Amino acid sequence: MRKIDMTDQLWARLLAMRGAGSGVSDEADPVMALYAPIAAAKDGFVLAQVGQSLDGRVATPSGDARDISGPDGIAHLHRCRALVEAVIVGVGTVKCDDPRLSVRAVKGPNPVRVVIDCGAELTGEERLFRDGGAPVILIQADDAPVKSYGADVIRVRKGEGGLDPQEILDALAARGLRRILVEGGARTIARFIEAGLVDRLHVAIAPLIIGSGPAGIALPPIEKLSSAHRPAAKVYTLGSDVLFDCDLSSAAGSAAGQGEDIRVADHA
Repeated sequence: MRKIDMTDQLWARLLAMRGAGSGVSDEADPVMALYAPIAAAKDGFVLAQVGQSLDGRVATPSGDARDISGPDGIAHLHRCRALVEAVIVGVGTVKCDDPRLSVRAVKGPNPVRVVIDCGAELTGEERLFRDGGAPVILIQADDAPVKSYGADVIRVRKGEGGLDPQEILDALAARGLRRILVEGGARTIARFIEAGLVDRLHVAIAPLIIGSGPAGIALPPIEKLSSAHRPAAKVYTLGSDVLFDCDLSSAAGSAAGQGEDIRVADHA
């Protein structure tokens, strides 16, 4: 297990690398090995992040997700936000948590905030529309009701399985947003994983046991462990939390053990 010991000098170096496309990684330094691939990516990079308990929960059954991650886990998440250009969440995350999706625990720029709101469920009164922070983009189906928001609305064709994650990334890339953090919720992260679009998956585990509640990734059950994803992973200690850095960019690493397809559960 490698220790993340962030310094002001290393963080300044990482911020200067944003989108540079070079100087990607010094594997000898855990900080650079973990964060430089995100910072330096130029032609597109998708990071998914999950913060969970020891028993794999991201909230209580009532939806309370506050303070699952420890202070170092939160700092890690905010570093990731600062190094990408846009952060994506699903509409359920906004309705449950009313997040700001900003960079507060570290110094750095705020990402553009992207909400996948297929059916135009948001009212426009949510905090991210009114906090004067980074721009907001709403991704909606082409047949969603038309509403007025303080945001840029992108209409995407709706297929049988919902909105296509690749079309969402293409629409963001057309606006110059190529380094992406998919932050939640469970179904949104799973859709990007199933589509083979996630380069890295970060799972930060905090030392608490919740006992029940939702999981961080909503993939369907499997019958045999041979069907499980087995990505190459490196393990880091953040201090208060332990981080698994999983490489999903390799087809061999992200595929199921026996070549069986893993499909996302179509939850309501």
